Order: sequence, then C-alpha cells, then structure tokens
Amino acid sequence: MTVAIHTTITWLVLVTNAVAGVWATAAHWLRPTRSRWLWRTTIVAQALVVVYVISGALLAKSGEVDDFFFLYDFSAIVTVVCLFAWREAMWHRLYLMYGLGGLFISGLAIRTLFLL
Repeated sequence: MTVAIHTTITWLVLVTNAVAGVWATAAHWLRPTRSRWLWRTTIVAQALVVVYVISGALLAKSGEVDDFFFLYDFSAIVTVVCLFAWREAMWHRLYLMYGLGGLFISGLAIRTLFLL
C-alpha cells in the first residue's frame, strides 16, 4: 500500500460523504430531495469508508506514516457503525443524522489529508 493510493481513497471518501451529507441534510427540510438515490449514494459513501480504513491500516502497518493518523480512519468507521446503530432510535431525524454524519466523515478525511 502506498501513500498515493490511500490519498486517492481519502479523496473519494471526502467527496462522496460530503455529497451524501449535504444531500441528506437538505432532505431533512426539503421533502422533494428525498429519494432512493440518496440512500444508494450514502451506502456507496459509507462502503468507501471501509476501504479507507483497510487501506489506512495497511499503510500504518507498513510504517510509511505515523500511527496517529490512523485515529481519523478509525473514527470514520466508528461513525458509520454509530449511524447504522442509531437509525431506529433517530427515525424522526434520520436524514439530519445521516447528513451530519456524512459531513463529519468528510471532515475526518480532510484531517487525514493534512497528515499524509
């Protein structure tokens, strides 16, 4: 695993989660923006987080980066798990929760880019 590959994956995570986050946040207030494609985009964005974490772990294991940077990768996967776990309890604010969660993951990806 190289830094360049992880950087590319990080950019994909940042962009897809930002798009899904803004879209889901808008869907909280604007009912016409709610669609099946929002959830498909969110699933792709969060699946990329899994790839992001695996590539980050491989990169940290190879010793090419400081172990501290893995904190942001790990925090992203914890966020995905928490969003999934809380979806039933937060059904009345589901779009807002996923929107802010996607934006939070994007912020973690930005921080990772500064560490690479």
